[in-house]
Amino acid sequence: MPAAFGKCFDPAGSRFGIPTYPWRYAPDGLATRRQLRARGLRPGGQPIAAQVLRPRSRRGPLVAYLYRVDRAKPVRPMTPGKRAALAKAMCARRTCPQCRTDAGYVIPTSLGMCVPCAYPDTPTPS
Repeated sequence: MPAAFGKCFDPAGSRFGIPTYPWRYAPDGLATRRQLRARGLRPGGQPIAAQVLRPRSRRGPLVAYLYRVDRAKPVRPMTPGKRAALAKAMCARRTCPQCRTDAGYVIPTSLGMCVPCAYPDTPTPS
């Protein structure tokens, strides 16, 4: 283990309050939320079991919380109502409020409207 990671190694939890490991050195059986999701799991209300720290030179360290895989629960299935709500929200993100058409892409929040409405004098490529 590199010397820089020594500051992040606290498996007893005496320094940080919870067991802490350097980036990529977490023990087996622990996973981040993203890793759980890739396995089709969710934390399911369990407390944080540990954390991993990745030191950075100019700012504070990056922190990722770890959960126990054996206590994780399966991801809840998508309900028809939730699926319909997500489809409606995505449709609203693609609809231009100026011309009320489907832009074919997600409208940038910086423009607030589709590109042809934001820049009407610009010729469109053919």
